[in-house]
Amino acid sequence: MKFTFAHNNINVFDLEKSLKFYKEALGLEETGRIEPEDGSFIIVYLGDGVTGHNLELTWLRDWDRPYNLGDNEFHLALKVEDFDAAHELHKEMGCICFENEAMGIYFIADPDNYWVEIIPQDK
Repeated sequence: MKFTFAHNNINVFDLEKSLKFYKEALGLEETGRIEPEDGSFIIVYLGDGVTGHNLELTWLRDWDRPYNLGDNEFHLALKVEDFDAAHELHKEMGCICFENEAMGIYFIADPDNYWVEIIPQDK
C-alpha cells in the first residue's frame, strides 16, 4: 500500500483576497473549482504548474468571522529558485512575518494569517 499527497486544505474568510495573494506572492494558479448550486461554499484548487500537489482553499458562505488559528503552528512550505527575488517581492508586499537568517529561510503570512515557509531551492 502506497500513499501519495493530493492536496492540503485551508479555510479562507475572503476568497478573492486569498486568490490574489497566492497568485501574487507565490504564482499559484487555479486548477479547479467546486461551487454547489446552493452557494453554501466554494472550493478552489491552486497549483504550481510543476508538481501535482494542490492547495485547496475553502470558502464558507455562512462563516462570519476571521478564523482562529490558535498558536499558528501549522504552515505550508515552498521552495523557490531565486530566493533573493522572492524575499524582495514579499518584503514589498509587506507579508514577511518571520525570518530565520541562521537557517536561511523566512515565512510569509496570507490574508488569514496562515504561514508559508519560503526555502531556497538548493536546501
